[in-house]
This record gives sequence, structure tokens and C-alpha cells, in this order.
Amino acid sequence: MTSDAVTRELAEPPDALARANGYDEPPPRVGFFTDTSVCIGCKACEVACKEWNDVPDDGLDLLGMSFDNTGMLGANSWRHVAFVEQRRPAGQQGDGWALLDEMTAEVEPRLRAAPRGGSELGTTPLPTAPGGAVQDLGMPTFTRPGDGTGAETRTDFRWLMESDVCKHCTHAGCLDVCPTGALFRTEFGTVVVQQDICNGCGYCVSGCPYGVIDRSPLDGRAHKCTLCYDRLHDGLTPACAKACPTESIQFGDLDELRERADRRLADLHQQGVEEAQLYGRDPGDGVGGHGSLFLLLDDPEVYGMPPAPVVPTRYAPQIWRRVGAAAGAFALAAIGAFVSAAVGNRP
Repeated sequence: MTSDAVTRELAEPPDALARANGYDEPPPRVGFFTDTSVCIGCKACEVACKEWNDVPDDGLDLLGMSFDNTGMLGANSWRHVAFVEQRRPAGQQGDGWALLDEMTAEVEPRLRAAPRGGSELGTTPLPTAPGGAVQDLGMPTFTRPGDGTGAETRTDFRWLMESDVCKHCTHAGCLDVCPTGALFRTEFGTVVVQQDICNGCGYCVSGCPYGVIDRSPLDGRAHKCTLCYDRLHDGLTPACAKACPTESIQFGDLDELRERADRRLADLHQQGVEEAQLYGRDPGDGVGGHGSLFLLLDDPEVYGMPPAPVVPTRYAPQIWRRVGAAAGAFALAAIGAFVSAAVGNRP
């Protein structure tokens, strides 16, 4: 399917993609909208995905970097929660972040003035007088855990967290190159691998511009997110979205999710978070738009995603036409040379 055809499809009803793939009365196309501005990095989505889909353990290797124990999407990681530390001082992260710092600075003095009852961070509190003041026992003064960690000291970095997943592209390269038909477009517009048909050739791995799909070291077959295809048949929300405690991962009709993403982006820009942007929203991009949208707080490459992805098979029809034309021209030239030689050799 060419990029022009994909663009035309997106101007049609939301079930057009499924209809173009042979479904007569499909439901509306569904997908994910991941709002990274409210992701807390709890990894509930990773756990829920593994539990529901029986995805094997990755080995829990901390990789020596941050708290990211997954590293990337793969055959045994259908959800990957990225942890990105950025050394960006407070006040230099846009007006939205400066507002957050101001709010913290306003609340901090009241917290410090509150009575110190009970233990703090597992330590025993200093003895206090009836009025709440710390008693002077004639002992040296020590800094207690948690003291001196106000907004004025938390200015050296910020966290960016994002739950990555298969994009379920409108124009899916993995689907284009599969020689056995193991990969197919569902009636919901998603892309799924049929394990009993996959022969482990690995063509789909090179056909994905995001590095999502991968061959399992256990069975040699390709594996990736199915958007919980089995749950969709029962009218259920995918496991990762169901488990997300902050609704960072939202599931629903793709057209409605696009509208929701646009509203959320406008809200953040109005609040001064100018660096916020949508990823996978544009149907004119190199994959015809995502079935999984992302609201990011920095450039895509910061999260490990390509800034301008292009499906490798996007220009395949034009390439084959040019190859055919070149082959035809070569054949005509060869025939002409043969005829010329034959005529020149006549007595």
C-alpha cells in the first residue's frame, strides 16, 4: 500500500484500514495514547503485559544505567518503561517547570514547620518538648535524613519516563515483508503475529523502523505487542492500560484518542510546557501515522525513538517499477546488440 493510499484512507471512516484489508463490517480502529507527562515509572504496564500474555522474564538486568531494567522493546519485552535523567537546572526547563518549582518552594516552608512526630525515613525522631521544639540535650547537631533537600537543592536534573510499545503503524513494514502471512492486520486495525505460522525468518525485524519486533531466543519466532487481541474480542481493555494507575496509557477508538491528544497538548502549551509534542499523530509521516500515539516532553530521540521514521517498504512499488524498466531496457539493448552482430556477420 503506497503512502498516497494511506493518506486517502485516513480521510475515510475509522474502519477504512480494516476494510482495505478484507473485513466487511469491522469495528472502529483502536489504539493507545500514552501521555508521558503523567507517567510515574511504576512499571505496572510491564508487569500486567507479561502476566496476561505469558511473556517470559528478561533477566531483570539493571544495565548499569538508571532504573531501566528493560533497555528496549523485544521478543520478551512488549512494554518498555524508559527512564531518562536529564541535567536541566530548574528554571531552564520552560515556564511550566518553573511554575512547578515555585509551587514546591511555597509548600516546603509549611512542611518544615510541621511537628516532627513519628519516625522519618526509618530514623528515630529527636525528643521534643511539649510545645514541639526540639529539646537541647547538649549533644552535637546532626543533619537528619531528608533535611536540606528542598526545591533549592533539587535543581540538577529531571526525570522523563515513557512506556513504549509497538506503534501498530498504518503502513507497517513488518507486515509488508512477511513471506508466510504470519503477520496480519486485524479487524481492529492492529498488527498481530500468528506464532503457529511464523517460520522465524526475521524479515520483519529489519522491516520495522522502530526496532519493536524481535525474534525470541527461546523459540526463534517473532514476537511483539498484540494490543491484547484476545481481550479486544471480549470487549476488554488491554492489560497495560487497565493496570496503569495514572491513566498515562489510555485505550480507545483511535480518532477519539487523536482528539484527546490534541486537547492535552494544547493544555500543556497553555501552561507553558512548550517542549511538549505529539509523536505518531501525523498521518503524513513515514509510516502513515501510529496506532499508538505519544505525548512527549522532549524530542523523540531522547526517549530512544527515531525522529523521522520511514517504513523501509514505503518506496518498494516505485523501486520495483524502476527495476522492471531498467531490466526491460537492458533486455532490449541485448537483443539489439545480438541482431546487430548477426547482421554484421552476414557474408
